[in-house]
Amino acid sequence: MRVPRLALAGLLPAVALSHAAGDEFFVALRGQWAVAIDGGETQSLEMDLEPEWVRRFDNGWRLTVSGRLRVQNQAGLRPGDMQTAGYSPLTRPWRISDTAEFTPREFYLQGERGGTYLTLGKQQIVWGKADGLKVLDRVNPQSFREFILEDFEDSRIPLWAVNVERPLGDWDAQLVWLPDTSVHALPGRGARYAFSAPMLVPSVPPGMRVDPREARRPGRVIADSDIGLRLSRFWNGWDISLNYLYQYDDFPVLYQQPGVSETGPRVTITPRYERTHVLGGSFSNAFGDWVLRGEAAWFSDRYFLADLARQTNGIAQAGELSSVLGLDWSGIRDSFVSVQLFQSRVLGGAEGMLRDRIETTLTLLLRRDFNNDTLHAQTLWLAGTNRGDGLLRFKLSYDWRDELRVWLGADVFYGDSEGLYGQFDNNDRVLVGVEVGVN
Repeated sequence: MRVPRLALAGLLPAVALSHAAGDEFFVALRGQWAVAIDGGETQSLEMDLEPEWVRRFDNGWRLTVSGRLRVQNQAGLRPGDMQTAGYSPLTRPWRISDTAEFTPREFYLQGERGGTYLTLGKQQIVWGKADGLKVLDRVNPQSFREFILEDFEDSRIPLWAVNVERPLGDWDAQLVWLPDTSVHALPGRGARYAFSAPMLVPSVPPGMRVDPREARRPGRVIADSDIGLRLSRFWNGWDISLNYLYQYDDFPVLYQQPGVSETGPRVTITPRYERTHVLGGSFSNAFGDWVLRGEAAWFSDRYFLADLARQTNGIAQAGELSSVLGLDWSGIRDSFVSVQLFQSRVLGGAEGMLRDRIETTLTLLLRRDFNNDTLHAQTLWLAGTNRGDGLLRFKLSYDWRDELRVWLGADVFYGDSEGLYGQFDNNDRVLVGVEVGVN
């Protein structure tokens, strides 16, 4: 991929003739051990080393470089258990072994020229701010190595992008162009968090052989690139935004073709990536101790798994409206309470879908700080109302010193195996962790 390199090269003169105003170097070392609640076996034993270097120049420009060395020894979560075909060549992690990899995370130049603020290079672009699930935060793809258990900042896949921001009257405009064609990173077969729910993975009748084909990721730098526009402003106490994104959906569409081979009946599954327009917006406002916020996103083309008897290719196509409405309260000192209502609504036809036309998730977030802001307790509950499944997350962390944090937590899935969360009901775990930061 040459375009990101050329884009950066075009800006290098802006900083190359300026002396460095100073360097900042930071290294974070994080270790985590997770044990199954049922049985006590080790689920995860992981170490992440994350260096970050920032060079500041006298003319106000800044160069940021960061990476992540990950070592994971437990089968099902090792780097070798992940599919890597979704990454573009310049974004793909560097595989050291089945248990270790190094990922160049960010590499971008950032600064201002003529009233325009530019960020050029490998970066994260965050549009949505919902807790637990995503509505507008669709610019960067995501790693589903641990389903949705990783923090979004860690699970987002940074992309090579041109990010331009400029005031337009009362509005702030952001234009993003993403020639990096990376898509979601999905667990491989047999991985601990490999999808199995019928709404996500085709269910094949007994006795029928599955013939999976390799997904073909879009790879043309210009024709297959994504582009987005965001307008935002503050108006009468409201923070509002209008968002548009033309992208490839980061999940592959699993087209199915029944047939008969020499060995008997079979279903050929051909994954393909399809384009969609995303149009949406967000709002938020504070009323004393309360904050009301929301996001919505309309997708012009979505593809849902369907009954082969009603859809010959096993796919139902329709539009989708995804939304979240949140209410936050901080009326008690050092405490925070948040409730959210997520809904995904299929618009139009889509006959024979294996998901409901309206899917609803409720969330509750409770957080409290103790001991002069050094001890933090948090509970997050995601409840899927359609199938009665969900996820409960608990975390207690302590800032031993400014550069040292330790934590204890638990992740508990519940519900039917056909649900989004219930499919991982056997993955309940308790975990302990430590993070050390060095400047």
